[in-house]
Amino acid sequence: MKTETAAERPIRVGISSCLLGLEVRYDGGHKRDRTLTEILGRFVQWVPVCPEFELGLGVPREPHRLEGKNPDPRVVFRASRRELTVAMRSWSARQASVLEVEDLSGYVFKKDSPSCGMERVKVYGERGAVRKEGVGLFARELMRRFPLLPVEEEGRLDDPSLRKNFIGRVFAYRRYRDLLAAGKLPARPLRERYGALFMEALKIQAKARKHV
Repeated sequence: MKTETAAERPIRVGISSCLLGLEVRYDGGHKRDRTLTEILGRFVQWVPVCPEFELGLGVPREPHRLEGKNPDPRVVFRASRRELTVAMRSWSARQASVLEVEDLSGYVFKKDSPSCGMERVKVYGERGAVRKEGVGLFARELMRRFPLLPVEEEGRLDDPSLRKNFIGRVFAYRRYRDLLAAGKLPARPLRERYGALFMEALKIQAKARKHV
C-alpha cells in the first residue's frame, strides 16, 4: 500500500459550515461565501464545523447570544432565556480534541457568531448595554488549544492583502508541521518559541497596512 507523502497530503482548513452553503443556521439558511468556495477552495480541503448544529440544537432553532462580562460571558437563548454555556464549553473542548487529528493548517470562522466569532462579537450586559468585545466560545477554545494555527474571519478575507497573508500563513504552518513530523526542528522549548515567533512574524504585513 502506497504511503502518502507530505507533498501529496491535502492542505486541510477548518471552516464554519454555513460559509460553504450548508443550511445549518438558526433560521435554516446559510452564509455561503464565494471568496472561500471559489478562490480559497481551489487550494485547500475544507473541514466544516457548526457548533450549534453538532451540539444537537436543530434547524431552525431559537437564536442565542453572549451575555455578561468578558472574558467569561454566558451563552443564552434570547427568548426562552435557557443557558447553553456549560454545554457549549464541553462540546467545544471535545471538538477541539477531534480536530487535533484532522491535521488542520488553518481555520476560517463566521464573524459575529456567539460560538464562532473570532473577535468583536456582541456581548449584552445590564440595562441593554452592548459591547463588541466578545469571542465565540468555540473559537476561543480552538485558539487556546492551537495558538499557532492561522485563523481568520470570512469578511476580512474579502480584502486581497489579508487573504494573501492568510494563505501564506496556512502554507507556512503546513510546512512547519511537516518539519516537526520529520524531526527536523530543535528541541521542544526552542521549537515552540521558534514556531510562535515565526507565525507572528507572518502577520506583520497585514498589520503594517493597518488592516488589523
